[in-house]
Amino acid sequence: MYSLVRPILFRFDAEKAHHFTLNSLRSIEKLGLLSKVDSHTRPTELMGLQLPNPVGLAAGLDKNGECIDAFAALGFGFVEIGTVTPKPQPGNPQPRLFRVPEHQGIINRMGFNNHGIDAMIRNIENSRFKGILGINIGKNAVTPIENAADDYLICLEKAYVHASYITVNISSPNTKNLRALQGSDELSALLEALKNKQAQLAAAHGKYVPLAVKIAPDLDEAQIDDIAHVVKSVEMDGIIATNTTIDKSSLGSHPLAGEQGGLSGLPVREKSNQVLKLLVERIDGKLPIIGVGGIMNGADAAEKIRLGASAVQVYSGLIYRGPELIKECLAALK
Repeated sequence: MYSLVRPILFRFDAEKAHHFTLNSLRSIEKLGLLSKVDSHTRPTELMGLQLPNPVGLAAGLDKNGECIDAFAALGFGFVEIGTVTPKPQPGNPQPRLFRVPEHQGIINRMGFNNHGIDAMIRNIENSRFKGILGINIGKNAVTPIENAADDYLICLEKAYVHASYITVNISSPNTKNLRALQGSDELSALLEALKNKQAQLAAAHGKYVPLAVKIAPDLDEAQIDDIAHVVKSVEMDGIIATNTTIDKSSLGSHPLAGEQGGLSGLPVREKSNQVLKLLVERIDGKLPIIGVGGIMNGADAAEKIRLGASAVQVYSGLIYRGPELIKECLAALK
């Protein structure tokens, strides 16, 4: 079905098509017309959580948690929503989302556009989903980078009771200076503050919600070494590798190669896998890694598991392949 609809969607502006697709998917699910796919195909433990399968939805597709029930019905073992910030913000000026079909890629410079954490919580409370829900948190663009921890702490506290796990997004290239938080000292200070707050919230609510951190694919070995050291030292619960890349050399002379923003899809696969491989070596089994970036078929998902990922997430591949990609990944990982 999606293979028939996709050519029509690709005729329209990418962001408008995105919103149309989400609205349609939500409406179809509410009408009971969406066939629910059995997600209990390969039980997997992740960060102490019991997943029905290790194939998840990556953050970014459902920024506000408006389509949780519909995505869950597609067969995902876990769903991650966001990135969400304390206050609503419009994001960067449009156009800010571009397809690169010749390379099966997507460029975005959305800039954490979202309705804010309070609106997201209302959407979660209105959903029926009882499975594994991740909430991806970030900072508002107007918040100075030296005060970034304040924004993350606000989101952590508000999201805590509603999340199965929470992801700290420090790797989007579309919020000014955000990636500076991946530096060893900055990362250590931020994650220690979040881990301290996590301990307080766990005691207050009688519920331990794991914390993961999402990193970029544009890291050298020394930076990966530093990140691995920090996440082990502060006892993070997981890592997500990776976000989008700012390296567009793989696009060659394509007209969109000069666009600002993060590149995802097939072009990021090798960079993402290289970071995953090195990270697995440095982490030495101390915490699980979720592999994301360039999964366009079942074999790509299986490769990330082979490299040491405990679970995988998809996003851009879903835009190009549709729900069939989820079934293919589930079959490849049985």
